[in-house]
Amino acid sequence: MALPEYVVVFCTAPADESEAIAEAIIDARLAACVNITGVRSLFRWEGAVEEESEHLLIIKTRSDLLDALVARIKGLHSYEVPEIIGLPIIGGYAPYLDWIQEATS
Repeated sequence: MALPEYVVVFCTAPADESEAIAEAIIDARLAACVNITGVRSLFRWEGAVEEESEHLLIIKTRSDLLDALVARIKGLHSYEVPEIIGLPIIGGYAPYLDWIQEATS
């Protein structure tokens, strides 16, 4: 099965890191756009249920940039195991998808 050309990547980060991560991946042309929004996360970590106020980065990029994007985020992120999840874009408004291609080239 062929990989989709474009992906949306979710990444949660501490509020004081989110803008710097977003700017770094945009500057490196690893993403066309990053939306940042506040979220409350509940998760199990090291045997305990934890709760954190975080920012969610919603990143639009090309699937062929995913490995480089993950590496860049890991290099900037303070979490031991940051959430970095890529979801396929299976369709959308063609001019927007064209813009993702242009902005990441």
